[in-house]
Amino acid sequence: MKVLGELEKCKLYIESHSKMLDENGKVIKKPERGPCITISRETGTSAKNVAEKIISFLEKYQKEEASSWAICDKNLIEKVLDDYHLPKALADLAEEDKYSHVNIILNELFVGQTAGWTLYYRISRTILQLAELGNIIIIGRGANVITSKLTNSFHVRLIAPLEERIKRFSEIYNLDKKTAAEIIEEHDNSRRKYLKSIFNKRIDDPFLYHLVVNANKLNPDDVAYIISEAVLKKFPKMFTSSGMSNHGQPIIKNLN
Repeated sequence: MKVLGELEKCKLYIESHSKMLDENGKVIKKPERGPCITISRETGTSAKNVAEKIISFLEKYQKEEASSWAICDKNLIEKVLDDYHLPKALADLAEEDKYSHVNIILNELFVGQTAGWTLYYRISRTILQLAELGNIIIIGRGANVITSKLTNSFHVRLIAPLEERIKRFSEIYNLDKKTAAEIIEEHDNSRRKYLKSIFNKRIDDPFLYHLVVNANKLNPDDVAYIISEAVLKKFPKMFTSSGMSNHGQPIIKNLN
C-alpha cells in the first residue's frame, strides 16, 4: 500500500473541496465545517508530530459525513505558488525561517520582485480559504492571526524549556548541541520577526491563543491528547456524541 506524503495529502484535501469554491475562491457549497487548528511553535517542540497525533485522536470522533483531515505547513507555499503561477524562487521569501523584511525591500528596489508582498497576501488568502473548510491543522505563518475571526478556529502555542528543545532537536537531527542551539535560535528569531513585520503581533503574546502548552517532559502523545481534549470541548457539535460523556466532557481515553 502506498503511503502518501503530507504534500500529497494536502493536495488531495484541497482537490476534494475544490468543487465547493467558485473561480474567486468563494465558498459556494457550505458543508458542515470541522475545526481549523493553528499551531504556533518554538523550534524543537515536535509540532508536526503533534499535529499528526491530534488528527489520529480526533478522527475517532468525527462524523461520517465529515471530510478527511490535512496538515499544511511548508506544503502550503507550494500550493500558493502553483495556484498563482508565481516563480518558485519566491518560496524563500515566504519561509518563516528565512524571512527577511530587508530582503523584500531590496528585491523590490533592485530586482523588481514586487510579488513579495503579494505572495504574503495570497498565502493569507489561501490559509483563510482552507480554514473555512475545516478539518485542517495549519502550522505557522501567522495562521492564528489570519483566522482569528473564524468561529471554527482553535489556536495553540507550543513551548518548552530551551535546554529540552536543544536536546530533542539534536537527537532528532543527529547534531551536536551547539549547532542545534544555533539553529533553534535562528529559527525562533525568524518566526518572531515574521509575525511582527507582517502582522504587527508578538508571537509570544498568550492572548493570541486558546491554549499554550508547555511540552516540558511531555511526549507528542501527551501534548496531542491535551490539545484534542480541548478541541472536543470547544466544538462538541462538530463531533459525534460518542466523543462526549453525558455531561458534555471529552472522553478520549485509552486511544493508543
